[in-house]
Amino acid sequence: MSPPVVFIDGDQGTTGLLIQERLRSRTDIRVTTLAGAERKDLRRRAEFINACDIAILCLPDAAAREAVAAIVNPAVRVIDASSAHRTHPDWIYGFPEMAPGQAERIASARRVTNPGCYPTGALGLLGPLVQAGLIPRDYPISIHAVSGYSGRGRAGVEEYEGAGAANAPLYQVYGLKLAHKHAPEIQQHAGLAQRPIFVPAYGAFRQGIVLTVPLAVRLLAPGVGGAALHALLAGHYADATHVRVLPLHESSAVEHLDPQVLNGTNDMHLSVFHNGDDGQVLLTAVFDNLGKGASGAAVQNLNLMLASQ
Repeated sequence: MSPPVVFIDGDQGTTGLLIQERLRSRTDIRVTTLAGAERKDLRRRAEFINACDIAILCLPDAAAREAVAAIVNPAVRVIDASSAHRTHPDWIYGFPEMAPGQAERIASARRVTNPGCYPTGALGLLGPLVQAGLIPRDYPISIHAVSGYSGRGRAGVEEYEGAGAANAPLYQVYGLKLAHKHAPEIQQHAGLAQRPIFVPAYGAFRQGIVLTVPLAVRLLAPGVGGAALHALLAGHYADATHVRVLPLHESSAVEHLDPQVLNGTNDMHLSVFHNGDDGQVLLTAVFDNLGKGASGAAVQNLNLMLASQ
């Protein structure tokens, strides 16, 4: 039997290139891509996508929708790394550790939408706590995250590594209109009653993310503090391969968080920091925006889907 064909559409972007790198040595699949001159040829794209077993879309949102619309072969399965389908009810959300049974749902799905990089950290923290009722659904959530510049794709890499790199800012906060496209995704999949305030930023490093969510204990469910939040997260991820919740004794000794510490991996570290005297808690996530936040997540979902072929 010939190996399954995996078509990477948009293979020259930061996410697509890293997916190719991670799949290059695999012998259990055959990877196909479009030649450079064919990347904007809709007819050739349709031919390739309809001839594959699983398509991985690393495209802008509009192009991802066009690619899906071109599928006429009912056997083709899709992993979409864009944000085009992340809140669509007919697509399975590709965060295997998010909820019990989610990995199984991904494995059997025809259409899987990869999480955004920032939502991976936000939902990794908030999802279990909101679903368990420790954080009220109407809590006024605020999220701050700093990503490496590769989170902007090729434009970010060019700004920081191209001819004008000397003039690139060391740090830049964006999304100041408070209408970032990740906010509805976080709200929906965390089960929040209202849209969170999401403030993202880029730093002058290539990849890696630190994401933080501050909480006031007085606004949480009665009796809930840092220890209870930590216990719930630790229990939820106890058997997870790629998500680790730092024990409280380890996080209590942490003085700073390095966004780059997990670069090159598909892992994510979650921590709970708390000040019992002042009733304050800080939830944190550290991971690689191109690993667990993009390419690594796509490959993780691909492996689940291949196992069910």
